Amino acid sequence: MRFPLAAAAALLSSAALVAGCGLESANTFTPEAQPGLIEPVADEGAEITVGTKNFTEALILGKIAAIALQTAGFEVVDRSGIPGAAPARAAMLDGEVEFQWEYTGTGWLNYLGMPEGIPDQQEQYEAVRDADAANGLTWLPPAPLNNTYAFAVRSEAVPELGGVDSLSDIAELPVEERTFCVESEFATRGDGFEPMLEAYGIPLGDPQGVPRDNVRVLDTGAVYTATDEGACNFGEVFTTDGRIESLDLTVLEDDRGYFPAYNVAPVVLTDVLEENPEIADVFAKITPRLTDEVMIELNSRVDVGGETPADVALDWLVSEGLVTRG
Repeated sequence: MRFPLAAAAALLSSAALVAGCGLESANTFTPEAQPGLIEPVADEGAEITVGTKNFTEALILGKIAAIALQTAGFEVVDRSGIPGAAPARAAMLDGEVEFQWEYTGTGWLNYLGMPEGIPDQQEQYEAVRDADAANGLTWLPPAPLNNTYAFAVRSEAVPELGGVDSLSDIAELPVEERTFCVESEFATRGDGFEPMLEAYGIPLGDPQGVPRDNVRVLDTGAVYTATDEGACNFGEVFTTDGRIESLDLTVLEDDRGYFPAYNVAPVVLTDVLEENPEIADVFAKITPRLTDEVMIELNSRVDVGGETPADVALDWLVSEGLVTRG
C-alpha cells in the first residue's frame, strides 16, 4: 500500500483512465451472515458500493466491511480487487465507490502529496481526516492496526545479537553484524533506508555505520526469505504481513519514531455518510478490534494457509461476536 511520492502525480492520469475502462471486480462473493453485535439498522433499500485494492490485507478488510454492512441491512455492491492505489482513489473521488478502507499515511503522502509523514498515529489521522474533508471524503476513526515499515530479525538469532529488540540496539552491535536486506523502492526513497540509518546514528556508507557491502537489495518477497535464512540479520518488512508469523520473525521497535503512521481507517463519501449515519456506528464496533496481531493472523491464513479472504473475514467476524453464521 505504500508507493513512491511520485505516485501522487499519477493519480491525475489514472483518474481519467478509470472512467473510461470501468472498475474490474474480483472475488465478489460475500457470505451471508446473521446479526450479532451488528444488527440491521439501514433503511429499506439502502445501497452502498464497497471497493478494495487488490492485495491480501485489502481484500480481507473489504470482505469484513461487505459482510458487516450486508448484515446491517445494506444492499452491498462489492467491487473488490481494484488494480492499484491510483484507480482506487479515483473511484472514490468519482463516486463509483462509496466506502473503502484506507491507510492514513497513504492518504497523506500519496493522495494529498504531502512531503513527509507524521509518526504520531493520532496526529497523522487527524491531519489526513481534516485535509481530505475538502474532497468530500470522511475518514472515520482508525484502527490500532498500523501497517507501516519495520525491520525484523529471525527470532532464533535475537539471543546471538545481544537480545536486540529495537532499531537503536543495532548501533550497539559490531559493524559486521549490521547487515540488512531491503527492497529496491525502500532503498531509494527520500524517506526510506538511508535517512532511517542517519536517524539511528549508523549512516550508510560509513565504515563505522553500515558499509554498503552490508546491504542486499532484493524483491519484496525475497527479503522475508533471506532474513529467515540468515542471509542478513535485519530485513525490511510490513508490520502486518502474515509471513512475519509463519517465518517466526521478530519485529524491532522503531523507538525513535522514524516511520510514518499507516493506520487503516474506514473512508466514506461524506454525502453517503450524511444520508446513512448508522455506517459510523457499524464500524465503531469493528475498527477498535483490528490490531497488528489480528491482521498478521488473518493475512497468514490467506497467504500461507491458502484460505479465501471471504472465509477468513466471516470467521473473524463470528469469532468476535459481531455476526453469526447464516
